[in-house]
Amino acid sequence: MLDDRKAAILRAIVEEYIETAQPVGSVAVSRIPGLSVSSATVRNEMSVLERDGYLIQPHTSAGRVPTDKGYRFFVDSLTPTGHLDREQSEQVRTFFAKAHGELEKMLGDTSRFLSGLTDYAGVVVRQGADPGRIRSVQVVGLSARVVIVVVVLANGAVEKRTLELSEDVSDAHVAAASAHLARYLAGGMMGHAVSVPPTGDEMVDGIVRAAAESIVHPSSGGDGEPQVFVGGAARMAASFDAIGTVRRVLDILEQQYVLVTLIRDILDRGLSVAIGAEHGVQSLKDCSIVISPYEVEGEPAGTVGILGPTRMHYDQALAAVAVVSKRLGKALSEGVDGR
Repeated sequence: MLDDRKAAILRAIVEEYIETAQPVGSVAVSRIPGLSVSSATVRNEMSVLERDGYLIQPHTSAGRVPTDKGYRFFVDSLTPTGHLDREQSEQVRTFFAKAHGELEKMLGDTSRFLSGLTDYAGVVVRQGADPGRIRSVQVVGLSARVVIVVVVLANGAVEKRTLELSEDVSDAHVAAASAHLARYLAGGMMGHAVSVPPTGDEMVDGIVRAAAESIVHPSSGGDGEPQVFVGGAARMAASFDAIGTVRRVLDILEQQYVLVTLIRDILDRGLSVAIGAEHGVQSLKDCSIVISPYEVEGEPAGTVGILGPTRMHYDQALAAVAVVSKRLGKALSEGVDGR
């Protein structure tokens, strides 16, 4: 544990380095309002912080920069919730007020929005539907012989099937088939064989059989594999000076399996932030990851996160990820209820 003075000096150095990206000297720290210590005292405390692994000195005559351990202390000392400023809060409200469409589009849009909000790469992971509990089923007529079956899963995913029928059907037949399917399939599992009793109406039962058969074969996410949506990779890359670092980071962002495994490991350790070497991926040693799970209808549905340099604005990043994950889960839950 650090005493109050060392902790205040370390926080000041981290904040200054985040803003300037330049090694921080003792004179600059001593001038920060609220510290009330001389530059000589700051130098002594910085030497102790360096000895204990919180700071490093890139060059003999340079100031200090935080290590992963220094950033960790800083992050752990932040207010847990944090908050967005008024402009950012309005951006979130406006985005989710207009967000709509199928699940994949919404998750992709959310990753790009989060990137724009933070200037880092936005990452949204959707848990693989395995195969997914059915929330609702609806059959809609498109023409006399074509209907579309819409299945909404509990995790917010939407499955659609377009069916061509062998003969003309009326709107009344379609409506009856829709109600019958909803009665027997809601609460079941997508991709599992289903047994729906006949209604006694040959036309209705024909639609029901065709729709039930189509539901046995999920078209997306049914293999249990997560989906990863990354937005703003180029925006985040501008945070790094070294071309080699940029290439390594962009390469990792293209490897969905690595990202999913990394995020799962962070969650399993009970962390919301993994800093530098903490996450164990050498290619991302200069990066930090901030994540927060989201739920749909009270069930785990995926993860929202950002990836950026260790020199990131952690308070803003934590607040943005927390707010967006909560709003995404709410929007998807409302979408499930409203369909």
